[in-house]
Amino acid sequence: MIDWAALTPTLIILGSAILGVVFEAFVPRGARRPVQVVLAMIAVASSLVTVVWRWTVVSADGPTSIAMAPDGSTNVGTFVEDGAVLAFQAIILMCALVALLVIADRTETGEGSFAASAATQPGSTDEREATVANLQQTEIFPLMLFSLGGMLSFGAAGDLLTLFVSLEVLSLPLYVLTATARRRRALSQEAALKYFVLGAFSSGFFLMGSALLYGFSGSLTYRGIATKVLSGTGMDMLLIAGVTLVLVGLLFKVGAAPFHAWTPDTYQGAPTPITGYMAAGTKIAAFAAMLRFLYVIGTGVQWELTPVLWTVIIVTMCIGTVMGLLQTDIKRMLAYSSIAHAGFILIGVSSFSQQGISATAFYLLAYGIATVGAFGIVTLVRETDAEGNILGEATALEKWQGLGKTNPLLAICMTVFLLSFAGIPLTSGFIGKFEAFTAGVAAGNAVLVVLAVLASAATAFFYFRLITYMFFRDPVEGSQTVASEGFSIVAIIACAIITILLGVFPQPVLDFLGEAAVFML
Repeated sequence: MIDWAALTPTLIILGSAILGVVFEAFVPRGARRPVQVVLAMIAVASSLVTVVWRWTVVSADGPTSIAMAPDGSTNVGTFVEDGAVLAFQAIILMCALVALLVIADRTETGEGSFAASAATQPGSTDEREATVANLQQTEIFPLMLFSLGGMLSFGAAGDLLTLFVSLEVLSLPLYVLTATARRRRALSQEAALKYFVLGAFSSGFFLMGSALLYGFSGSLTYRGIATKVLSGTGMDMLLIAGVTLVLVGLLFKVGAAPFHAWTPDTYQGAPTPITGYMAAGTKIAAFAAMLRFLYVIGTGVQWELTPVLWTVIIVTMCIGTVMGLLQTDIKRMLAYSSIAHAGFILIGVSSFSQQGISATAFYLLAYGIATVGAFGIVTLVRETDAEGNILGEATALEKWQGLGKTNPLLAICMTVFLLSFAGIPLTSGFIGKFEAFTAGVAAGNAVLVVLAVLASAATAFFYFRLITYMFFRDPVEGSQTVASEGFSIVAIIACAIITILLGVFPQPVLDFLGEAAVFML
């Protein structure tokens, strides 16, 4: 039996994605964009509403396995619905909603961030003709919804097979979306290829780990594997190897070192709105899946996993911090910032406690909202040529000099996001880091916390460097902000307000996440 009501949030997203494909085939080209935008907005908002509804059901009736045996007595474990799943799904959908506004926006020049015809060769006659005709890809909206459906099911998966399918549904649309940038097409396609190749390696590690865990337990469900772990079978090496390899696949998706190689190139080459969406959504979904996997299966080998997690955390924080200090491109700087943040979040994950789950969820909410807002601002700061024609995004840091004088609103919002990344009080980032580090200290990981505090202080340098450029330098030629239809501004302001509110009044959200931070075994 399948509890279809429990699958409603995911089914709304995937059903809308399929409907978007139908619209793409039959709706006239001139009407496709508004139809696709409205459909995607309604889908994400409706899914978020159903998540709230399902929370009331779970609060009243308790968590449940969505797939059950015909007699209703035995949990099959394909999907799970509990407080933690719904909390992470709500966070993903909130970030997706504001990211969708940035994706849908077009500038005053009438162009968006996506290629007029992604299938054409960069620099070809066909591409020039499509650009002159002011065409815009609308396939991006169903592709985004497909990836969003994978994100929602990723953390809800109760067995390794479902987890792998969700991983691919999440990843494959992102490979395509990464290659659809309007400008610097060759760089965009190169980034997509690198992301795909490295993702294939990640999937290979994941499948090998799943095979070893099946050999260990004779089951692909989390419950079946956990039961074998508790009973003891004398094949501990098989278990440890399997858990480690599956963990490698998940660490790739969160951008942790040494599996981070895709992050800088993909963040730089992808269309900037997709970069923001991917940076937030993929990281949240991957951490949600990692938490369930580790807390249900990995607790049995916690001591064996500790050296692995400590090594990954330390290396991730060091690489993210050191390499971030060297960057002169804002998208690459934010990429290495995300790597450093992955290390900070892993401290909460490695605590193996309920406090660690809630701390990780809050950190991801704070990071995701600020990230979408920051990349939304990047889409509006553009380079110009000698004649004043507007070109692509001004990603070089020196092009942001004087932004506080030319566009105070964008500069102030960017400052809010950067202060949140740095963990400055009265921002959501400070609360997120405080909660994650507190969970780490409570779990006996004080050494990691000390290193994280030092790394966090170092990362503040490249955030404050950009703030200095914006407010304490004179504007430079060859850069300006552009007006748009307004979607991006709405998203940026909303993200800035949420970032401040979560920093000033975090307790209601923390209380909710503390109540939700329970995994169904």
